[in-house]
Amino acid sequence: MNRTIAVLAIPLIFMSGAAAAKVSAVQVERVSPDKVVVTWAGKAPVDVYVSNSAETTLATAKLVSRADGDESFESATSPGARLYFLLKDTKDSSVVRVAERALPLDHGSNFRDIGGYATKDGKHVKWGRLFRSGGQPMLSEADLATIGAVGLKDLIDLRSSDERVIAPTRIDGVRYTAVGYSMADMAGPNPPTSMDDVGQTYRRMPTILAPQIRILFRTLLANDGPVAYNCSAGQDRTGFATALILSALGVPRETIFADYHLSTQYRRPTYELPKINAAAFPDNPTAQWFAKLQEDGRFSQAQPLYDSQKRTLLQFALDEIDSRYGSVEAYLNKEIGVKSADIAKLRAAYLE
Repeated sequence: MNRTIAVLAIPLIFMSGAAAAKVSAVQVERVSPDKVVVTWAGKAPVDVYVSNSAETTLATAKLVSRADGDESFESATSPGARLYFLLKDTKDSSVVRVAERALPLDHGSNFRDIGGYATKDGKHVKWGRLFRSGGQPMLSEADLATIGAVGLKDLIDLRSSDERVIAPTRIDGVRYTAVGYSMADMAGPNPPTSMDDVGQTYRRMPTILAPQIRILFRTLLANDGPVAYNCSAGQDRTGFATALILSALGVPRETIFADYHLSTQYRRPTYELPKINAAAFPDNPTAQWFAKLQEDGRFSQAQPLYDSQKRTLLQFALDEIDSRYGSVEAYLNKEIGVKSADIAKLRAAYLE
């Protein structure tokens, strides 16, 4: 099995003082189950620190390489372990915090951290607090231990009642929230047969998913610990929810789209659903549909998230919001009940 995990090469920088950071293009790649490599670009050598805590600082992390000018550092780890690195520029003292984007799971799909992204005002989303995911019905015991080490407090399931029956999550010991609805409500009268059909499904998300989004933002505002949220693939409904969260935190739309398209890289559809016996679910049209997809192989590989005109599918949901409400912020205010004071509270809790 290929366990290689990489992060999107967007500068993930938090500032030390007023100096402008020079370190860029930072990424962490798992090159084997017991080894990760950190790479970067910079004009000056960096001091490399490591910790197993997302909250680490230079004072609490371990210095593992001083004045490193190789623009690459190799670190031993263990399968499933999650390391956080701090890179301190020796010239201007700016610091970059970075980790693997996705959790290294054996039987998981698209379970990843949305930390590190830069906001319009130069702050960055905290690592280790917000996780997006696909379904989790086939996680191994080792996977459960890896997720357990993250310290999740809440799991919010965006899937329909139909999906949750055929593929219940294996994550236990956290607060679990879901709202019942039929997949037909989301897909319309007929299951989508093309990416163009899926684009139209996105237009229904701001309305159909409003109850789940209210719960998600209420949970985030409680700020009780790391939160995960998921759908089956971790790309469509989860991508929509992520766009709302990152928008509320002030992350620019181009970064939101870049994160959204990482699902094509990180999905592993084989582990999103168990093998479905259609006969066991005669009254579940969603089970029938997924069983057919598994039989003809369409479920085996992630597809790029564009329609036939090369438009990003997420754009359809955001266009619907913009046309009906004027902005994501207005949608959150009018439909979700997230006021300006709540936005400020979210930014205080999840940005650094």
